[in-house]
Amino acid sequence: MDDNIDERRRFAALLTALSDYYKSEISKAVAGIYWQGLKQYDYEAIEKACWAHTQLPDEAGRWMPRNSDIIKMIEGSTVDQAAVAWSKVEGAVRTRGVYDDLIFDDALIHRVIADMGGWVKLASIPDEKDLHFAGKEFQTRYRAFRIRGELPDYPARLTGAGNAHNSAHNLPLLPAILVGNQEKAKQVFKRGNVAGMLGMQQAGEMVRLASNTKAPSG
Repeated sequence: MDDNIDERRRFAALLTALSDYYKSEISKAVAGIYWQGLKQYDYEAIEKACWAHTQLPDEAGRWMPRNSDIIKMIEGSTVDQAAVAWSKVEGAVRTRGVYDDLIFDDALIHRVIADMGGWVKLASIPDEKDLHFAGKEFQTRYRAFRIRGELPDYPARLTGAGNAHNSAHNLPLLPAILVGNQEKAKQVFKRGNVAGMLGMQQAGEMVRLASNTKAPSG
């Protein structure tokens, strides 16, 4: 959240609603502790976490959340989401390789991979250790978007080596592979940026990487 009057008012209103709900008074000093502990997060993420806390079926949901409870709610869920997203990506790296275009059922996967240099670059990582580090970077970036509750512009498809070559030579594009839930993947493509399907990076770099990649045999 921005450290300004409007954001503080929104945050104060949220705390007031929570305190009313839990019948727990909050002093100005305590409200300041909440603010200092949570202001690094977007307001929407804090609000969602607070309301999620009120729905907890166990003992924890009966009490006014502390900063640690709210942070756990924000970051814990995004850790799980990022891990699931990376498992899809890692599985596609291992089973599809660099050649095919891919459309995942999670639009944020497309944006994060585009920000990391595109599908060919990621799928060309040579060894397990480097892929592990790439996975850590992917999950950190993914979580940052999720915490902000943000879905920015993203490429409709992740371009593989085959279509990087075809696009550079004005050849017909090959069909993409849908990864995950087929219907959701179709919606990801429909809502994505078709013009940016080379991964939001320079086509020349894609072609350079593709030229070092052999097409699959058979």
